Amino acid sequence: MAKQFDVVIIGGGLVGASCALSMAKTNPALNIAVVEANQVTSDYHPSFDDRSIALAEQSVAYLQNLNLFDPTASYTAAIRQVNVSDRGHFGKAHINSDEFAKPSLGYVVEVNPFGRALHLRLTLSTISLYCPDSVTAIEQTLHSNTLTLQSGEQLNAALLVIADGAQSPTRNLLGLDFNTRPYEQHAIIANVEVAGGHNNHAFERFTQNGPIALLPMSNNRYSLVWCMPKNQIDQHMAFNEQDFLGALQSAFGYRGGQFTKVGIRTSYPLVYGQVESLTAHRTVVIGNAAHAIHPIAGQGFNLGLRDVQVLSNLIANSQHDLGSYAFTREYVQNRSSDIKTVMSLTDALVRLFSNSSRVLALGRSIGLFSMDLFPALKAPLAKQLMGQVKQGKRL
Repeated sequence: MAKQFDVVIIGGGLVGASCALSMAKTNPALNIAVVEANQVTSDYHPSFDDRSIALAEQSVAYLQNLNLFDPTASYTAAIRQVNVSDRGHFGKAHINSDEFAKPSLGYVVEVNPFGRALHLRLTLSTISLYCPDSVTAIEQTLHSNTLTLQSGEQLNAALLVIADGAQSPTRNLLGLDFNTRPYEQHAIIANVEVAGGHNNHAFERFTQNGPIALLPMSNNRYSLVWCMPKNQIDQHMAFNEQDFLGALQSAFGYRGGQFTKVGIRTSYPLVYGQVESLTAHRTVVIGNAAHAIHPIAGQGFNLGLRDVQVLSNLIANSQHDLGSYAFTREYVQNRSSDIKTVMSLTDALVRLFSNSSRVLALGRSIGLFSMDLFPALKAPLAKQLMGQVKQGKRL
């Protein structure tokens, strides 16, 4: 006999775990299950790698309200200033938390310890956790989705939530296409030590080969995201430590300090991707399974967390039956505008700052210079960075 659940979430990574814990906190009567394909061990989980993510101020507040985030944890660091510049051109802008009477613009969180902390909370909760396990078949009926797992277990879900990443096998089982467009760029991810400390400053430096982002971390380290054309990746990944640091210093300059050490380097291709539909029969798609964006503005996890927030609020406040067509339609109405705005803005930034046109370069410089001269012009960008966005419909 299939086990009955109100909600079954596929994927126990950052978004999936946050979603389950959020729903359990805001809707304690729900019967929730999480299916996660990978066992969380002391040394490996593909979702909990050595990356760091930027949490916008709104995301921090939401996670703190759920008791899922501690700003004093050893794996977090505050962002108090963001510096944006265009290498080789005069334009630059600085966004400081003091200008907006905020203690920070957000936080940088190391994915590995943060993900493990969320997973531990899952294991200690009343949520049913199937791990390691995965979905092999989905049968749709009027009132539920019946999931058959690799282990042989069967689960009935009034609402199915797909949160198993950009390569989502569950999304594929439902025949939902994921439309992608490559950026012809790859990103190198690494942690970099800096002499003299980072003073909680983050940097977005645009170069002719692609943007370089530095996010402040613990122990005088930056989290580096270095974007470049595909044909340069192999060479930079093969550099020894000193040659890599020299190339990075040459490309970035000394605005962030002198780089002294680099950790393990990984790389991956950058794409623009979006699921053809955010919903299917009694199904909602969230996080990277729904949208993949360039890391240029650090908005990926924040966008997924807003998916979680809207979905949890809908369950608590919607007048429609959980998982019904009216319910999933309401989710789309509440999320489409924010997702479109963030994806369009991020894509436009990539294309604007990847263009070598002198006219566009002058326009970029004037825009950044004007932002620094007139603080009021910073407000829209600062609000986006802090996650202060309007949802499609007030609940």
